[in-house]
Amino acid sequence: MTDDAALVGALIDAVLRAPARAGRRWRWQRGPVWPAVVTALLGAMAIGFSAGAIAIMIVSMHVNGNLAALLGLAQAVPLAGALRWPLGSWRIMALAMVAGNLSIGSTGGIWPWPVTTWLAMVVVLFQVGVCCERRTSAAAGMITAVIVVLPAVPVSKMPFWFALILCGIIGFILIFADALSGRYAAEARLAEQAALHERDRARQAVLEERARIARELHDVVAHHMSVIVLQSEAAPYKIHDLPDAALGTFGLIRDAAREALAETRRVVGLLREEDETAERLPQPGLDRLDELVERARHAGLDVDAGIDGMPRRLSAGVDLSAFRIVQEALSNACRYAPGSRVRVRVRYGARALTVSVSDDGSAGEVTSEPGGGHGLVGVRERVTMLGGTLTAGPAGDGFSVAAELPYARSE
Repeated sequence: MTDDAALVGALIDAVLRAPARAGRRWRWQRGPVWPAVVTALLGAMAIGFSAGAIAIMIVSMHVNGNLAALLGLAQAVPLAGALRWPLGSWRIMALAMVAGNLSIGSTGGIWPWPVTTWLAMVVVLFQVGVCCERRTSAAAGMITAVIVVLPAVPVSKMPFWFALILCGIIGFILIFADALSGRYAAEARLAEQAALHERDRARQAVLEERARIARELHDVVAHHMSVIVLQSEAAPYKIHDLPDAALGTFGLIRDAAREALAETRRVVGLLREEDETAERLPQPGLDRLDELVERARHAGLDVDAGIDGMPRRLSAGVDLSAFRIVQEALSNACRYAPGSRVRVRVRYGARALTVSVSDDGSAGEVTSEPGGGHGLVGVRERVTMLGGTLTAGPAGDGFSVAAELPYARSE
C-alpha cells in the first residue's frame, strides 16, 4: 500500500506542479501567423463542442438546463486555451468530467459524458503529450484513466470493456503525441548540430586561410629581412674607413634583423606542415598573371584578361593578395561555371589596385581547378588584412568578385 500511495502521489505531483504553460513548442507555434490560426480553430471547436455537449445532455441525457450549461461549458470551453495552457485546460476539463460522472450517473446511458466532451478531452490530451515532458503527460494520462474513466464503471454503470477502450484511446493519443514531439525534437537537434557544424567549418576555413596568409607573408618578410642582414654585413667591406660609430650601427642593424628573422621563423614555423615545402618558394605576384590565365584557359574557361592604368611597383602583400584573389576566382569559375566566359580586369588607380573577376555562368561539365583557397572566406580575409573592400555576389547569370586593395603608404 505504501508503494501504491507513493506512486499516486508522484503522479499527482507531476501534474499539479508542472508549469501551466508548456515549455516545448512546435516550430509553427513560434511564428506570427500559425498560432493565431490554430487558436482560432481551437476556439471554434470549443464553441461547437460546448453547444453539442449542452444539447446532448438536455435532449438525450435529460439533464437540467442550468446544470447542462455549466457542465458543457466547463468540459469543452477550456479547449480554446489548449495551445497556450494545455495542462491548465486539461485540469479544468478533467474536474468537470468527474463532476459530470457524479451528477449525471447512469442516466447518461453507456457513459456519463456527451461524445463532444470526450473529443475535446482527446484533443487536449494530444496537446499535453506534444508540449509537456514525458513524465508529466504520462501522469496526466494515468490520472485521466484512473480518476475520470474507471470510476464511471461503478458510478455510471459504464461497461468495463468500454472503459478499457477509452483507456486505450488515452494511451494511443499520448504515445502518438510523444512520438511526434520526439521526432520534432530530434529534427531540431539535428538542425542545431548542422548549424554548429557549418559554423565550425566556416571558422576552421578562416583559421586555415589566416595561417596560409601568415605563412606567405613570412616568406615575403623573410626575404627582405635576409637582404637587410646581408647588406648590413657587407657594408664594412663595400665602404672603407667607416667610423667606429657607423660600424656599430651596422652591427646593431644586423643583429636586430637576425633576431627578428629568427623570431618570425620560430612563430610561423608552428603553422607549417610537413608537406608545405612548396610554399617556401618565392611567392607569386601579378607578374605571373598571364601564366594563371593560360592555365585557366587550358581548364576550359574562355578568359579575357586586361590591365588598365599604368602598372606600378606594388608592395609584396598587395601583389601576392591580388594574385591569390584572381587565382581563387578563376578556380571557382572552373568548379561552378565550367566553360564560361570570364573577364579579368586589373586596374591601377591613383590610391588603390582594383581586381575584378566575373563570369557569365555558362553550364558545362563540372571540373576542378587546384590551387584555390577557401572561396570567398580566403578572399575576404586577404582584403580585410590590407584594409580594402570586397564586393562579391551574383551578376546576371554568373558571379562577380571585385576587390579594392589600397597601396602601401610607402608606394
